[in-house]
Amino acid sequence: MPSQRMKKIELEIVALSHSITQTHSYAVVLGEVNGLKRLPIVIGGFEAQAIAVALERMNPSRPLTHDLMKNFMMAFDVELHEIVINDLQEGIFYSKLVCSSQNDTVEIDSRTSDALALAVRFGCPIYTYENILNEAGVLMEEESKKPDEELSKVSTTSTEESTGEDDLKTKTLDELNKLLNDVLEQEDYIKAIAIRDEIKSRGKNK
Repeated sequence: MPSQRMKKIELEIVALSHSITQTHSYAVVLGEVNGLKRLPIVIGGFEAQAIAVALERMNPSRPLTHDLMKNFMMAFDVELHEIVINDLQEGIFYSKLVCSSQNDTVEIDSRTSDALALAVRFGCPIYTYENILNEAGVLMEEESKKPDEELSKVSTTSTEESTGEDDLKTKTLDELNKLLNDVLEQEDYIKAIAIRDEIKSRGKNK
């Protein structure tokens, strides 16, 4: 367990895409705030959906599990102040939620994917320790860091396997709108984001 005196580094979510290493999984890429290091973390499809919905401010027809968790916490005046990715063992990241009520501040162990899904809902900071970032992080080249592209948050590459970016480009606007309604009914929010982005791009190109 990292020492509490170890330097904490703030991170932000910069990308969400299909995992290159694991089928049917996603990778959420955390970037060092005002820095060049990136921390890729493999997460499941359910958690990826939950993060995507909150990042894109989409409104599901019914609350997702992490929306329910937030509503439950707020109903009892529990505030999420920050999440800390506090350990790395055999390639698995461990995290904690730092929460407070009127009477106490507590730290709750959490899977990292769940912690991230809650962090984007509460708008709270994400931290890790310097040694974890040094061990598992990837250093970006200065010239390759393009904030506008990187901070598109959920890239359409996250849906290439199931939607096919090229397939979307061949569809008419009416077909895209119908497909968008269909995937929203199926609660496939990552796919919906790619379709919505393609519809938006058609509007810009007019």
